[in-house]
Amino acid sequence: MTMNLFSQFDPPKTLGIPLVLIAMLMPLLLLTPTDRPISNRTTTLQAWISLKFTKQLLTPLNKPGHHWALPLTMVMYYLVTTNLLGLLPYTFTPTTQLSLNMGLAIPLWLSTVLLGLRTQPTTALAHLLPPGTPMMLIPALIIIETISTLIRPVALGVRLTANLTAGHLLITLISATTLELTTMTPLIPITTTALLLLLTGLEIAVAMIQAYVFTLLLSLYLQENT
Repeated sequence: MTMNLFSQFDPPKTLGIPLVLIAMLMPLLLLTPTDRPISNRTTTLQAWISLKFTKQLLTPLNKPGHHWALPLTMVMYYLVTTNLLGLLPYTFTPTTQLSLNMGLAIPLWLSTVLLGLRTQPTTALAHLLPPGTPMMLIPALIIIETISTLIRPVALGVRLTANLTAGHLLITLISATTLELTTMTPLIPITTTALLLLLTGLEIAVAMIQAYVFTLLLSLYLQENT
């Protein structure tokens, strides 16, 4: 039973084509450029949302960090689109795979660290030792701060994977329960179906929030190194 539940996270194939490949390319297909001189309502709404998000994201950053506006916005849009597409029937969510999330988290985190070591090495290394530390605690604190810095990309990837996986498992469990109870009293399937709809709405919110949290944490790491 446990293996059957987690088998939904195995990348399926259709006509020999892995659905994970289609799901990863879908955000790029949705963002098709237009040559219209006047924007329609959809593009205007997208531009307004992008502007609000970019302002919110770059407010705490220093001026050198503003050059990261485009990469951070692209990461946000990619994660939101991929997470939401995974909620559609007969699709696959690539962000439930830890390998993909770590492949996003490690290079982006490493870029912020290397940027800090290049532009302000003294300040970047000073984060490893809080000011006013007693002499006897300096070696231990340096080791602890180094481990906490190295574990940041793992926390980014695991957080995104765990939250999306938990929501998908709950939806699977309630869906299976609803199908099993259809032969019983009609009140029970109606109740479980209503619960399933509410959980789906919650999962939509979680998909957007987790994408925002992923990008926000990256901006905070960037703030420490600019």
